[in-house]
Amino acid sequence: MSDYLFAYGTLQPGHAPKTIAHLAAMLRPVGEGLVRGVLYDLGRYPGAVADQNASGTIRGTVMELPEDKNVLQRLDEYEGFDPESPETSEFVRQRQMVQLRDGSVVECWFYRYNGKLDATRVIASGGWQGGRDRED
Repeated sequence: MSDYLFAYGTLQPGHAPKTIAHLAAMLRPVGEGLVRGVLYDLGRYPGAVADQNASGTIRGTVMELPEDKNVLQRLDEYEGFDPESPETSEFVRQRQMVQLRDGSVVECWFYRYNGKLDATRVIASGGWQGGRDRED
């Protein structure tokens, strides 16, 4: 059975920094996806908070994870998620339902931003373009 990740930032195809590019290359793009919520510009990368009641959406890519479970652990390290201490982690990995472009829904891993939110840094379009689309 395949496991999936919803990537909305630097893990999307073409956005991985050199330090993580080899790991991101192991993820297979499945298709574009949407999650209800808010996307924030954190500077060099975005953070997202899923919220079924939000009026906006977060746009990203559904990625199939390889069978190697070490990949998910390495992604956790990259995203600053410590399963032993989620309350102090910058991002928290959780399950999230993601709608694909064809209308189908798939359950994915999702890195929810766990830091302080600054409403002035909302990316209103819901899609991250490498930090070039911040609304001030």
